[in-house]
Amino acid sequence: MFPLLASNNPIHHILDKPISGTEHLTLLGKPMFTMHMASLLIAAVVTFLILRTAARRIAVGHESEGTDRYLTKGRLPQLVEVISLYLRDTVIKPVLGTDTTKFLPYLLSLFFFILTCNILGMIPFADIQTVVGKATIGSEIQGWAVFGGTATSNLAVTGGLAIVSFFVIQMHAFKSLGIGGWAHHLTGGAPLYLLPIMLPIEFMGMFIKPAALAIRLFANMVAGHTMLAVLTMFGMMAFEGTQNWLLTGSVEVVSTIAAVCISFLELFVAFLQAFIFMFLTTVFIGQMSHHGEHEEHAETATS
Repeated sequence: MFPLLASNNPIHHILDKPISGTEHLTLLGKPMFTMHMASLLIAAVVTFLILRTAARRIAVGHESEGTDRYLTKGRLPQLVEVISLYLRDTVIKPVLGTDTTKFLPYLLSLFFFILTCNILGMIPFADIQTVVGKATIGSEIQGWAVFGGTATSNLAVTGGLAIVSFFVIQMHAFKSLGIGGWAHHLTGGAPLYLLPIMLPIEFMGMFIKPAALAIRLFANMVAGHTMLAVLTMFGMMAFEGTQNWLLTGSVEVVSTIAAVCISFLELFVAFLQAFIFMFLTTVFIGQMSHHGEHEEHAETATS
C-alpha cells in the first residue's frame, strides 16, 4: 500500500466496494458487481493459465528431444511440479490412500486457487488504479478502481469455498459409506442411550467443520492486511499530531521497514492458509472414507 493513500480507517483497503461506474447497479439492495468479484474472476483465470502452462511443460515431450523430454521447462512450472508432488506424496496420499487419484485434481486446484487469491491480494492494484484515475480522469474521482483487494478476505468468498468442500465431503461419504454407514458415522459407535446427545453434536459438527475453514481463512487474511494498513497509518498520524516533517519522516521510515517485514510474513501466511484449507479438507474427506480394510488387516493379524 502507498503511504500517501493511507486511510483513517485501517480496514478501508479490505472492505469490498462496487466497481467504479457500476454503483447504480444493484440486486436486492446490494451492488451487482464488486471489486472482490472481479478479483475472484481474475484469480481464477490466472490460476487456470498458470496450471495449464505448467501441465504442458511438465508433460513428457517428443521423442526427438531425447532425455531432455523428461525435464520440466521453466522455473514456474518446476515450482508447481515440486509443490504438487510434495502435497500429493506427503500430505494427501497418507490420508486418502487409494482415493488420492480421485480427489487430487480438486484438492490441488483448491490449494493453487486460494494461494493465487492470497498473493494477488498483496499487490495494491486498487491503490495503483486510484492514483492512475486521479492523474488521468481527474482529481474529483475518489477511489476509482475496477478490481483489487484480497478476495479471500471476504467471508462470502471463503464461505463459498467451504460450501463446495462440504458437498464434496458429504457426497464422498454417501458414496463410500452408504446411507447406513453415514448414519452410523454420526453415532460414533456410541451406545443407544447416548444417541440423544451424540446425534445433535455430530450433526452440527458436519457444518461447523467447513464453517471453521471459511472463518480461519477469512480471519487470517483480514488480520494481516489490517496490520499492514495500521503500519501505513503511522506516518499520517504522526504528521497530523505534530505537523513536523522530520518526525513524520522518521516514523514513516520505521513503519515502512516494519511493513516490509510484515509483508514477508504475509507471504508465508498466504501459502500457509492455502495449505491449511486444502489439508483440512483432505482430512475431512478421509474421515468419511470406508475403513473396512483396516478391520480386515486386524482380523488377519489376530488369526
